[in-house]
Order: sequence, then C-alpha cells, then structure tokens
Amino acid sequence: MPTSILRGALAAAVALLAFATPAAAAAGAPAAPAFPSPSPSGAPTAPKSALALPRPTGPHRVGMTTLHLVDGSRPDPWVPEEKSRQLMVSLWYPARTSHGRRAPYMTAEESALTLKGQKITGVPGDALSKIRTNALVDVPPIGRRHAVPLVVLSPGFTMSRSSLTALAEDLASRGYIVAGIDHTHEAYGTTFPDGHTTTCVACDEQAEDLWKFGDKATRSRTADVSFVLDRLTGPSPAWKGGGLIDRSRIAMAGHSIGGNSSAWTMLNDSRVRAGINMDGTFFVPIPGEGLSRPFLMLGAGEVHEPGGKDFTWGRDWKGMTGWKRWLTLDGGDHGSFTDYPLLLEQSGIDLGLPVSGARSVEVTREYVGAFFDLHLRKRSQPLLERPSRRYPEVRFWS
Repeated sequence: MPTSILRGALAAAVALLAFATPAAAAAGAPAAPAFPSPSPSGAPTAPKSALALPRPTGPHRVGMTTLHLVDGSRPDPWVPEEKSRQLMVSLWYPARTSHGRRAPYMTAEESALTLKGQKITGVPGDALSKIRTNALVDVPPIGRRHAVPLVVLSPGFTMSRSSLTALAEDLASRGYIVAGIDHTHEAYGTTFPDGHTTTCVACDEQAEDLWKFGDKATRSRTADVSFVLDRLTGPSPAWKGGGLIDRSRIAMAGHSIGGNSSAWTMLNDSRVRAGINMDGTFFVPIPGEGLSRPFLMLGAGEVHEPGGKDFTWGRDWKGMTGWKRWLTLDGGDHGSFTDYPLLLEQSGIDLGLPVSGARSVEVTREYVGAFFDLHLRKRSQPLLERPSRRYPEVRFWS
C-alpha cells in the first residue's frame, strides 16, 4: 500500500475522531484537534504497515454481503421529495469457506466524501477504501435454519456502517449474523448499486438545533431498523440466508446517536430483545413506564461516568427496569468504540490516550460479545458481573 494512501487514511481517521460527542458539545467541552501535532521534522510518522483490521477471535470464518433495501411506505425523513426510504445494509455472517475476495472497507466514493466532510485536502480520495478487512464477499453462510442470532449495528452520526467493522467481523466469527445499517443522508457518503452516492443532508439540521435533530434522527433510525428486520425475517427474506435467523434472538448495539437508537428501537419494536449504547447521548428519553429488557451502557470515562457531562445517562438509567449494566472505559474517548483509534495506531500516530487503539477494540469486542452471549445464548458471563483483572480500565458503576 503506497505511503501516500496510508497518510490519507491516517488523516481521515484523526479527523473522524474529532467529531465531539453531542453531550460534550452541549456542555461546552472543547473539540479535539483535527490533526495531531507534527513530529520534530514536521512530517507525519512513517506508517509501520498497511492498515488492516485485527483478525476476528471466534472459531468461524466470516462472510459479508451488501443489500439495497427500499421502504416504499414512507418518504425519506431528510429529503421528503424522495418518496421512498432507501438503505444500504452490510451483513456479516459465519461462513463456510476461507476462499474468496476480501470485502472492501467502503467504496472509493464514500471515502472521498468522508474526507471532504472532514475538510481534508491533498489526500487521495480513495484512501479509506484501501483498509484491509477479514470478511469474504458473498461466500456461503453456515448455520441451522432459524437458529442463528441476529445483531443490528447502528453507527455514529456522519459515520459509515463500516466504522464498526472490527466489531461486526468478530461477532460474525462467534456465530452471529450482523446487520450494519447506513442511515441514508446521515453519513458523509452512502453509495448505491446504481452508482449514485448520497451525502449528509442531515448535517445542516444537526448544526441548526442539536436536540431537535437528535430526536428526529433517533426516531428515523428506529423506523430504519424495524424495516430492515421486516426484510430480513419476513416470509420472503431479502437475503438468501435469511432463513438462518432465529427471530426470537435479535439484539442491537449502536455508537453515539446509534446508541440512543438502540434503546428507542427496543421500546418500539418488541423483536429487539437486548440493546447496547456505546457512548451515545439519550436524545429521546426513556419514558416513565421504563425499559424492562436487558441493556448495557458502555462509554468513555469522565463524560459518561455518574455525574459526568452527559446528564442523560443518569436520567435514563433510572428508567431501565430489567437487567442492566453501566460501564466506562478509563482513558478512552468517543471514538474508542469504533475502528478509528486502531487505524491511527497502525499508522504510527499516538493520540495521547491511555488506552491504545488495539486495546479499545479488544475491550469493545469482549464486553459487547459477552453481553450478547449472555442474553441471546444464555451463557454465563462473569465478565459482566464484576470488575476484571484482565480489563482493569473498565469501571463498573452498577
């Protein structure tokens, strides 16, 4: 991989991490710098190797396919003149073979729009499309009919569904089918099969009124998830492997505003049996009747500790009446639950965080995987019962 491309991917990853959590922004917290300080020579540190996601930890090989789904029952919430809601969905799943073409991280067009959205110039437009993944495109899935649990992933605002690929691949290797959704017009770029690529129309509304935007986006994402579940688990599934899905074992996790969407989706769609909020503000509060199904709040320290800058976690914690855990990652930040800190680390850049990119991916994979194993597979998980010597940076608040 050429050095220029590596530097492009690095610059994009740094800039993506600069997107502040809405709670921090609302509280007046300063935004992170868009770029790290240069080395004494004034040049970026030379990348050590090509950017690549870590290998999944489960026993299964991983496949990936992409679906284009059209909901003709509602207009697009951000572009109402579009009379149907169109979505791109990536499916990761346990696969039968280790031979095939590796899945792209994102398209060249999505990469170019992500770089443009972060106001990064002088960088090859296809930089982010060069990241090496582990999944193989369209290889046959494995599993017994109606026996494989399904996890839905909802990314942070402006981020592509690809931002949670390391987590998705790991869950698939552990025997889950994983559906990552691009919420159209909320990501900087989403490419469709006919070649057109949509942009972040919602960015304008987010800039005008953060809380009004958060409410609208959360409700829209809930409708997106329910529609995707309809298409994956209905009588004529949109994916040929849809018959493998166990419709009684469906869960959801989201990063940033995708985390609020996990809770709101559970409240509005009984098919989602358990949920996770990874460092997201609860823009739409949990109502008085509460959320009785299992929920995990996993966030960065300080901002999401009890009494931290994001007051919504303490408020909505009280409305969770079922199994629940409140965990924080000491030394992490808003991006620590995505792929980006790891990509920075591989490029030789130190963000100055106590928790490394590789470590944050490991922590996210282990705690998210343990939660789903407990609640979808009924497997005992001591990791979720008490602090772990293996992960001392993870703090239990309940």
